Amino acid sequence: MEAEGVIVVRELDLKKDLLEVEDLERRCEVGNSGKISLFTDLHGDPISRVRHSPAFLMLVAETAKEKEIVGLIRGCIKTVTCGKKLSRNGKINTNNNTNELIKPVPVYTKLAYILGLRVSPSHRRMGIGLKLVRQMEKWFGENGAEYSYMATENDNLASVKLFTDKCGYSKFRTPSILVNPVFAHRLGLSDKVTVMRLSPSDAESLYRKRFSTTEFFPRDIDSVLNNRLSLGTFLAVPRGSYSADTWPGSDRFLSDPPESWAVVSVWNCKEVFTLEVRGASLAARALAKTTRIVDRALPFLKLPSVPELFRPFGGHFLYGLGGEGRSAGKMVTVLCAHAHNLAKELGCGVVATEVSNREPLKSGIPHWKWLSCDEDLWCIKRLGEDYSDGSVGDWTKSPPGLSIFVDPREV
Repeated sequence: MEAEGVIVVRELDLKKDLLEVEDLERRCEVGNSGKISLFTDLHGDPISRVRHSPAFLMLVAETAKEKEIVGLIRGCIKTVTCGKKLSRNGKINTNNNTNELIKPVPVYTKLAYILGLRVSPSHRRMGIGLKLVRQMEKWFGENGAEYSYMATENDNLASVKLFTDKCGYSKFRTPSILVNPVFAHRLGLSDKVTVMRLSPSDAESLYRKRFSTTEFFPRDIDSVLNNRLSLGTFLAVPRGSYSADTWPGSDRFLSDPPESWAVVSVWNCKEVFTLEVRGASLAARALAKTTRIVDRALPFLKLPSVPELFRPFGGHFLYGLGGEGRSAGKMVTVLCAHAHNLAKELGCGVVATEVSNREPLKSGIPHWKWLSCDEDLWCIKRLGEDYSDGSVGDWTKSPPGLSIFVDPREV
């Protein structure tokens, strides 16, 4: 526990602090507009967004005299890929000449993540956010984290200023958050593509063999895929190449893949939190309601209706998106349609994902611009020495790759 002036920073006591923390969350609505805000309801579990991570902590800031909670912060630690190196594994024989087989392998680092920093509107510009960040970073360091990062919106100037000017973070990556509404009608899937559900073990094998060198890839991908919130991993292949009856397993599939394929996993955020759009005009609400009425009455028109976003709604998050081949983008579109239909069955309002701005498959992801964020901002800080083998050096200074792996546990 840390006391500085009239503010005490301590660990969350879930039984004691629940109601106060919920009230603080409600007063700290977030959104990308001055008039429309997005309220997050964590279902009475303030640490629900981090409790699925290997190590996590939530701190609260309270006034020393009144014992009023005026700030909070969440943090977690995991091991992820921060780069890759070339490794010589075994031998290959070409034209009777023996050569070393060289392939890229991941370089891992212990990474901490800060999320959910909140300060009561009545106690802002008093240094409370800075105290919370510093105390969380102390915990990160005590638990061996080598880097810390956080995500915020580019136009959240107060947050950006706090982390870059006062906490020593630097701007690192600017991925895109892509959000698509779930319509009242189902989306049709191409008859040229087969969508198969992979077992968690098959999905793990595929991810480790094809995507383990992707930035931010979690070393414990098996824990993610086997989590109860992970609704499955889905593979799209050309019609006729494979089916559930002829599926050979990921290892054999990757040894002789079809010309094009794509994969994505689905995470059930609805079980963790719900969202609610507030501040929309009556005219906007009426228009949205009209589109839903028409869509339900005439589903064959396939009207792109606006779901009920002005009451609490849930969503699904797509992660592990990737693929290969010239038609991979089109297959990603099919997978997104499949995910949309799954979300519709489970009563969700949106399907979302987050990808690198340079992601080659980004164009295949359907989304509505007004619901999405073109440039989310990730900032990073080096906490101590890099304990990797030296292949990467200082990760904070590395150029971005084509793709990133967004861990659904931190959404």
